[in-house]
Amino acid sequence: MIQVRDLWKSFGGNQVLKGITLSIPRGQTYVVLGGSGSGKTVLMKHVIGLFRPDRGTVTVNGVQITGLEGKALTEARRVFGMVFQGAALFDSMTVYDNVAFPLRERGHSPTPELVREKVLAKLKVVDLGDEVLERFPAELSGGMRKRVALARALVSDPQVVLYDEPTTGLDPITTDYVDGMIVAAKQKLGVTSMVISHDVASAFKVADRLAVLYDGRLAAEGTPAEVKASTDPYVQRYLSTWFQKQ
Repeated sequence: MIQVRDLWKSFGGNQVLKGITLSIPRGQTYVVLGGSGSGKTVLMKHVIGLFRPDRGTVTVNGVQITGLEGKALTEARRVFGMVFQGAALFDSMTVYDNVAFPLRERGHSPTPELVREKVLAKLKVVDLGDEVLERFPAELSGGMRKRVALARALVSDPQVVLYDEPTTGLDPITTDYVDGMIVAAKQKLGVTSMVISHDVASAFKVADRLAVLYDGRLAAEGTPAEVKASTDPYVQRYLSTWFQKQ
């Protein structure tokens, strides 16, 4: 579904990505782990076409994102849904209007009846019902806001969902619920997921494949078992604190 080939990116004199190559199979959840400054967010922004690489390519669903502009880039991005860190809901909108927003924003929204049908269907995927439709984000718990954010990301039936640090700042119970939500979206809808995270415990719960970035390079990549068995010193150090708790 997503292919990244020999991706390089620098800002000024700072080389952030140094030849990243990876593939994300259709229908799988791929987690990119790494500490602050490792390059994981910059990588995700290349996947969605917000950044252009200095060298290398990104191909999504058979379309090379690299170099696209204007309407062509907008069209290519329609395969994506995005769950932002902190949910990023519109405070002045109800849950219904937040979830419906992507359908209306495209300028050719379906009938009100179909919008409502789609909104309710995606809320059901994240275990929410019509009782939340008229609530505002301030009236929701942190976990519920995350669920509404995922419903909004799913309402346009994307092929790929990108998660930007989905468990940052959440308590353990809510984190566990968000992990389950990511897995459920894959199982119920068959979406491909790319998760940017520094949460090792969460990553190993949801990932089909993992990458660990360090200093702009892939320090390890593979199934959770393969990454856990990595002999790379940084990977061993990065994972050690979590594995010592198991």
